Amino acid sequence: MRSRNPVLLCGLLALVLSGCRDSDVKSYRIPKENVAAMPSSPAPAAPATGDMQADMASTPVTTASGDGLRWTAPAAWAARAGSAMRKGTYLISGPGGATAELAITAFPGDVGGDLANVNRWRGQLQLSPISAGELPLSLNRFETNGLQVAVAEMVATTGSPPQRVLGGIVPYDGSTWFFKLTGPDAFVTEIKPAFLDFLHTVQAP
Repeated sequence: MRSRNPVLLCGLLALVLSGCRDSDVKSYRIPKENVAAMPSSPAPAAPATGDMQADMASTPVTTASGDGLRWTAPAAWAARAGSAMRKGTYLISGPGGATAELAITAFPGDVGGDLANVNRWRGQLQLSPISAGELPLSLNRFETNGLQVAVAEMVATTGSPPQRVLGGIVPYDGSTWFFKLTGPDAFVTEIKPAFLDFLHTVQAP
């Protein structure tokens, strides 16, 4: 049997060993991804404070437009400049420095109806609301110059001096007009006849 060529065997052995050698290992530095921070959940709204409630109460609302009602106020009632919210304002002065304010406003629609409007005024005096069954006894209704007028009267049980409100509600041309007289209980009671006479002067243009 012929012996293999030593040179050939050495060549084959070298080739096999070179194939088994580990290849070079290269390392890579991969930059860390920038992960965007998730937005945090909004904090719960804080309850309205007295100042915030005052701000909300002064938020402008839509007032009635077009031709408005007319009236004749007593000469002693001092007219004040109007505003976006008011159609008229009068300051009424009495003996001993007593003063009352008549605010005249108008809004589209019925603004919730007579019951809601009366209870809104009652709430301003910190009085409990009345029911629909109690409403007829709380309103004095009459007609003047072709207009239907409802007058509510209420007095606060707290405060010094206690405040009284006389409120006239007059629907007109798809809107509701409010004539609200506010002041010390005794003084508003004193000028109530003059206020009712004033309401009888209200008329359409």
